[in-house]
Amino acid sequence: MRLDFLTLFPEIIRPALDSSILKRAAQKGHAEYHLHNIRDYSTDKHQSVDDTPYGGGPGMVMRIEPIAACIRKLQSERQYDEVIFLCPDGETLNQSMANQLSHHQNLIFLAGHYKGIDQRIRDLFITKEISIGDFVLSGGELPALVVADSIVRLLPGVLNDETSALSDSFMNGLLDAPIYTRPADFEGKKVPEILLSGNFAKINAWRDEQAIEKTKVRRPDVYKKYVEQEGE
Repeated sequence: MRLDFLTLFPEIIRPALDSSILKRAAQKGHAEYHLHNIRDYSTDKHQSVDDTPYGGGPGMVMRIEPIAACIRKLQSERQYDEVIFLCPDGETLNQSMANQLSHHQNLIFLAGHYKGIDQRIRDLFITKEISIGDFVLSGGELPALVVADSIVRLLPGVLNDETSALSDSFMNGLLDAPIYTRPADFEGKKVPEILLSGNFAKINAWRDEQAIEKTKVRRPDVYKKYVEQEGE
């Protein structure tokens, strides 16, 4: 999988790509990352990329030309499955979306800044708009990394134990059950006996029950969807 990041601040993105699972994915040849500084595509002698909004109002708006030039150059070199813009008014990221995106080969992530980007970029080039929550950040770099991490970890061969991702929260429509490791007794707080029994059928049944109850209490919205799907 190839991921291209269009940004004004590549220095925000690079350290994350050089760490942990994202780095491992690249080292194993399962993912490759390319950073593109939007300023490099500005024809302004000062590499200006923003201007005041038409109609007045506070803040600055990212201009069309540098972004369009960068996207067009990339699209002239290969076909992209999605051109993704990270924005508060996009579709909220969830596990189902991450699963779907993980099957693609080439993705572009556009990280906005200032007040946002000219709407015409969204109209002409963007094929998918994603939000990571109902809040506003200083730019789209962190959301782009969140989405990228949620996708790349699902690629076959990235995780040492590929079955680990299958039991993550939301993969089966529920939150994950409580998990424990050694010691079995910490200051009188003990691991549930069922997990020490060696009876894997009963352990799996316990985990299923715990996952359902945990989801029901902590995320009733997710639990409602789970019940509806189970009833179909």
